[in-house]
Amino acid sequence: MSVQGTLFDEPPFASGYAFEADFLSAADEAWLLEQVRALPFAEAQYKEYRARRRVVSYGGRFDYDANRLNEAAPVPAFLYPLRARAAAWAGLSADQFSHALVAEYAEGVQLGWHRDVPNFEVVVGVSLLSACRMRFRRYPPGPREKSLAIELPPRSIYCMRGEARWDWQHSVPPVPMLRYSITFRTLRESGG
Repeated sequence: MSVQGTLFDEPPFASGYAFEADFLSAADEAWLLEQVRALPFAEAQYKEYRARRRVVSYGGRFDYDANRLNEAAPVPAFLYPLRARAAAWAGLSADQFSHALVAEYAEGVQLGWHRDVPNFEVVVGVSLLSACRMRFRRYPPGPREKSLAIELPPRSIYCMRGEARWDWQHSVPPVPMLRYSITFRTLRESGG
């Protein structure tokens, strides 16, 4: 694992963030894209808000109306090799990543400021097809506090745990072209 240079080396960014630009080969990405494009994506639902981002959840699906994590189909076999590599990179075992979320961002789609739901602990994401910016700000945000940003190129991986996971929010501004992400999460021992 490596931490993103310059911007993220300087205070005030948190410990617990790691990043690697060329985690996947172009051939690995092409194979994953073939599998991902065949998934039954549906618009993400957050209470009464239906997002333009389309997702498929495995291992658990969060119900925002009831504020609880419900069961979902298990992580599919095509994700096993990526899950194993991502887990090894993050210093975890593959079966600790019991949750996977595959997301599709059409051109112009964004992801608003948030922290992942408290049921999850370690968050690892892999970018496919095109780059995006990921912004970070302290949580809760202070008045006039500036956000930090990192470019997530295709085939890159990042990890958030500890301070980066709990004391910061993240968002993705509108993407310039079609992008996919695969996010693996471990369950929080306390259950959230």
